Amino acid sequence: MRQFLSEALPLIEYVHKSKIIHRDVKPANLIRRNEDKKLVLIDFGAVKDKVAPAQESSDQTALTAYAIGTPGYAPPEQMAMRPVYASDIYAIGVTCIYLLTGKSPKDLDYDPTTGEMMWRNLVQVSDHFAGVLQKMLEISVRHRYQSVESVLRDLDLEPYMDSLAQNLAFPNSDRGDSPTGEPGNSDYHKLRGRSRREPSESPSSRMAAAIRARRERASSRPGSSERQGMNTRNSRMTTGSRSGGKSKLSADELKQAYAKGRRDFSLLTLFSIDLQKVALTGTNFAEAKLKKANFQNSDLSGVNFGRADLAQASLRGANLGRAYFTNANLERADLRGANLNYATLSNANLKGANLCGADLTGARVSDDQLALARTNWSTVYPSGKRGLMR
Repeated sequence: MRQFLSEALPLIEYVHKSKIIHRDVKPANLIRRNEDKKLVLIDFGAVKDKVAPAQESSDQTALTAYAIGTPGYAPPEQMAMRPVYASDIYAIGVTCIYLLTGKSPKDLDYDPTTGEMMWRNLVQVSDHFAGVLQKMLEISVRHRYQSVESVLRDLDLEPYMDSLAQNLAFPNSDRGDSPTGEPGNSDYHKLRGRSRREPSESPSSRMAAAIRARRERASSRPGSSERQGMNTRNSRMTTGSRSGGKSKLSADELKQAYAKGRRDFSLLTLFSIDLQKVALTGTNFAEAKLKKANFQNSDLSGVNFGRADLAQASLRGANLGRAYFTNANLERADLRGANLNYATLSNANLKGANLCGADLTGARVSDDQLALARTNWSTVYPSGKRGLMR
């Protein structure tokens, strides 16, 4: 389902950037092309006019002469003839529920007090993904995602939740925690269907409380003591490296640590480390010094390289699907033939990076960044098209 959203949301984003609200997003209007199997948004019959600039600058509300859209998929404000960009986000959220449950919105139960769709007990998804879906489906526009970019940003965080749980500083008691350690933060309660998010809370404190809630739930499940012990050992290893302990690891030591369950190698100095043809999926290398590191033909899917220094590193032929490179330094890195499907490269330095033959389908990267890199006829761009940059 995360894959579906990663494909569908950019389509909605493209429409919104044209100052247009689709107003009839539903399963029947999202189809796959036979020739390339890409998702396509169809049926723009509900689109009448672009959002007026004056309205967009105030509350992004586009008034219509009549209610339009499909009941169940259209949110209340749209049926009240006041659709907003967030109305399409609600509709794509309902579409996800339909795909997960196989049930039409009219066949689902609704909370008689709030009017919210009752779906959580019908699906098996992670708490983080459920939280994203719940926010997409908020009845109140104020509490719903306001842009597709915000949804994608939260979806991108899921592969790194374990790393964030180890590295984020949680709120202190003066930020709303109870004496027993249960967060008073509203995200904690929101995952349980309780109170709304308070606008005064910072994003980092909200995320920290949500991750803490997730870990507390995990610790109450059978077999959690063993996992908790592993997390404690990992945390001690990481803390030691950051507090003056061992900040360097050899390739063999890192592979042994990974085999024993360690996933956090952030902030380490790993210059020229040789990690060819190894599987390190889901690892956290945030802010690590990896200059001239050799990851050739390795499986690095879902790895967090945020703010890491990968200058002149060899990532040739590596699987970097959904890897996170925000603010990373990839200057003169060798990425020939690498799989970068749906990778996040926002603000990464690609100056002189070799992307010849790399597959960037669905990747989050700007044309300006790509203009600094080396590409050729076999480079596949985020759009799925192959060829040289124009």
